[in-house]
Amino acid sequence: MSKEIFRLGELFCGPGGLAWGAYNAVSDDGEKSIVHAWANDFDPDTCETYKNNFCHGNGSSVYCCDVRELDITSLGSIDAFAYGFPCNSFSSVGEHQGLENAKFGQLYVYGVEVLKYYQPKWFLAENVSGLRSAGAGRHFQIILDDLASAGYTLVTNMYKFEEYGVPQTRHRIVIVGVRNDLDAQGVKFKVPSPEPYSHCDITAGTALANIPVYAPNNEIRKLQEKVRLRLSYIKPGQNIWQAENLPPDLMITTKTKISQIYKKLDPTKPSYTVTAAGGGGTFMYHWSEEQRELTNRERARIQTFPDDFEFVGKYSSVRKQIGMAVPPRGAEIIFRAILNTFAGIEYPSVEPSMK
Repeated sequence: MSKEIFRLGELFCGPGGLAWGAYNAVSDDGEKSIVHAWANDFDPDTCETYKNNFCHGNGSSVYCCDVRELDITSLGSIDAFAYGFPCNSFSSVGEHQGLENAKFGQLYVYGVEVLKYYQPKWFLAENVSGLRSAGAGRHFQIILDDLASAGYTLVTNMYKFEEYGVPQTRHRIVIVGVRNDLDAQGVKFKVPSPEPYSHCDITAGTALANIPVYAPNNEIRKLQEKVRLRLSYIKPGQNIWQAENLPPDLMITTKTKISQIYKKLDPTKPSYTVTAAGGGGTFMYHWSEEQRELTNRERARIQTFPDDFEFVGKYSSVRKQIGMAVPPRGAEIIFRAILNTFAGIEYPSVEPSMK
């Protein structure tokens, strides 16, 4: 097979979880790879993070603006496209309005516009597992139909990233589309099997071990003494509702008992899902006797960002960037499978979980 480099365009690029996976993926024969063409996000800190980690001082190809104000026709031709369109209206944590959410629900259509205009050879789209049930499933089908109508054969799968060596129970829907004319020629993507990663140590204890002193974004936030005292009653793997002998003055009152409230990680198990935002008790907590939150670097470790990947912005901004991202090493596995597909290389695969 001849050498081929796919130029990748991205919408809603975030800090670069998908990008890291894409640019580090190579086909097994070394002949197929991916390079950056352009990217877009609306958040200034996020764009700076992306520029600093991928653009080597020249960030002119990263367009920091609302996608609704972006001139898609001026971005430049691409061979591949990726986007994790905003999940706010599909997440089970949110209002779950789906396409009816006026602010976020319809933003996926801008990716459809990119596909129709540039006709890249393939694309990858990612969203939360709640996408499947939004609008009683009708909204998900509309999205799939729109992506297919742009001229692509779709393979849709729910990836449980803890099965792919990521130390976190994180489940995401990933849609891979191959342009119809290429699919007709035998370029048929298959879902990579998790079996090769079954031996991986995905415990939180291993994931958070030996963080080097040079690693950025590793500051420990000072907690109120009352919060530290509350945490002292919670054992590793437990949340506040499971704490024994918790004094009445340390109890909290909430309308719903969300399982992640003041939940400590269990060092012998994968982490629970890293989230982007949330108030008191949702910051993820270490199992150590220090009675503390995780640092942003520890959150990044759970997401599988490398230690030299530096996030730009204040604490809450960095937390948001990390929580919104796709786990880079999980993304790399999917992108490598795409590259192997185009290289004609067989790899262990499984049937897609969604037809």
